[in-house]
Amino acid sequence: MARKTSSAPRLREKSLGRYGEDVAARYLQESGLVLIDRNWRGPSGELDLIALDGGVLVVCEVKTRTSDAFGGPLAAVDRRKLARLRVLAAQWLAEHPIGVDGMRIDVVGVWRNPRGPAKLQHIVGVQ
Repeated sequence: MARKTSSAPRLREKSLGRYGEDVAARYLQESGLVLIDRNWRGPSGELDLIALDGGVLVVCEVKTRTSDAFGGPLAAVDRRKLARLRVLAAQWLAEHPIGVDGMRIDVVGVWRNPRGPAKLQHIVGVQ
């Protein structure tokens, strides 16, 4: 007999992720970036937010957490994740041939506060 698994944790994670992306998108737009794509899915995975900062294409990875119990949101972006983001950025550009002066990867960490506004940290140009 197949074992039933609850989809509630997955839905909470999806909801938390969507919340963080909304907060990050609003922040980036208020900072002057122009959001041009969101949740783009390519052969190697997904890009959360794609924006333009002047002529520079910005691929933005958003990580959202409710606490730092497992290292916080920024700790989740390691070398392997950055390598995958670079591949995805190239795939996105191949599918959307726009003229850009360069490309960078940013990471936005969002901490959801049960009371009050979220805390946010934006790291520009992650290597």
